[in-house]
Amino acid sequence: MRLINQVISAILFSLLIVGGCTPGNTSGQGNVIFIHPDGASVSHWGAGRMVHYGPDGRLNWDKMSNLGVYLGHMKNQLTATSNGGAVTHATGVKVNADSFGLDENLRPVIAASGKDQTIIQEAIAAGKSTAIINSGMIHEPGTAAFVAKVPTRRNFAEITKQVVESNVDIILGGGEMWYLPQGTAGRHTTAEQSQRVDGVNLIEVAKQKGYTVVYTSDELLKLPSNTQKILGIFAADDTYNDATEEQLKQENKSLYVPTAPTVAQMLDVTLKNLAAKNKNFIVVLEEEGTDNFANYNNAVGTIEALKRADDAIGVAMKFVESNPNTLILTAADSDAGGMEVIGVTENSFPFDKPVPEKSENGAPWDGKEGTGTPPFVSAPDKQGKRFPFAVGWSSGGDNAGSIVSKAHGLNADKLPNTLDNTDIYRLMYLTLFGKEIQPYTS
Repeated sequence: MRLINQVISAILFSLLIVGGCTPGNTSGQGNVIFIHPDGASVSHWGAGRMVHYGPDGRLNWDKMSNLGVYLGHMKNQLTATSNGGAVTHATGVKVNADSFGLDENLRPVIAASGKDQTIIQEAIAAGKSTAIINSGMIHEPGTAAFVAKVPTRRNFAEITKQVVESNVDIILGGGEMWYLPQGTAGRHTTAEQSQRVDGVNLIEVAKQKGYTVVYTSDELLKLPSNTQKILGIFAADDTYNDATEEQLKQENKSLYVPTAPTVAQMLDVTLKNLAAKNKNFIVVLEEEGTDNFANYNNAVGTIEALKRADDAIGVAMKFVESNPNTLILTAADSDAGGMEVIGVTENSFPFDKPVPEKSENGAPWDGKEGTGTPPFVSAPDKQGKRFPFAVGWSSGGDNAGSIVSKAHGLNADKLPNTLDNTDIYRLMYLTLFGKEIQPYTS
């Protein structure tokens, strides 16, 4: 009987460990994967669903277990900026729209935990594993604001420097031109493109700090899973070409740099690497193309970027299947372009005829290849029927919009039905550190 009791105790203890809990830890402490498809509203997700899975199909995003309506105003304006929104996600406090980690007096923002550190900086100090992933340049605020603090988001050189100096275990994105001194050519960058005026070669700095540097999807995918620190630099600029459909066609450019990995590929490599370290971790991933393409009113680019973000969610959900002590959390901070699906009958939108360039009230419309082109066509519904539609735009910038946050895995049930942008930090902090932070009040 004693042996049986010992076996039962061992099994129960192992189940607690797999679930992310240890004896005395009832908080559900574990890993965090925060996926930020910048600018993606419910309408963006709807357009992606129509094209790739059809009106009866489901995105990976749809399959996440819990959701809440996201309210994202800033300290001094209703619509969030990318940098201000990211600072709030990283610290759990409201900031002004122009903040990049500093307050109005240019002092570091004090996070809701009471420390002048973001959640990733706290994680590094606590010995946890960390990663930031971006389809844009590495100084993009959706990830960089988790490790950098500067007076203005335009200080790309200093932000990139702080990212490299942050000691994040895995850093993946574009922006080689901001790693290299002027006059220095790189793998993606000509000598004329390099931007640093301080003479510092951050790639060499990273190598000295122990980073293995990779430049393409092939190189990234070939890395051993036990690589200690990884710096991926996948483009001179962003890994996407953010411009209108017409401009990209004129310049014969693709939507994304062909040699760059997708964010799903980046996340897959990252999760395999971090899982091998046997420590709790936090990953912050941003698909920036959903914002930048939408702000150019490039519908086909926006929908492609949305699919890439959804594929990354799929990678994360598969990871949770075997690692249930992991929270997946996703949200945007604004609605880029005010994107809407315009769905009418085939009589109004014949598959082979251009859709109108504007609606009756003057709002611009896009077909599948831009202005004045035939409509998008949905994937089949359950009856095999495909539907034509156009994409309408309300603006060329960020809007307060209809943002939904979703959660899956550990602590997903703690996502509020209606949440403030500061609550993103609180749920991540609870999961990563096992501590509740009081709601933001001022």
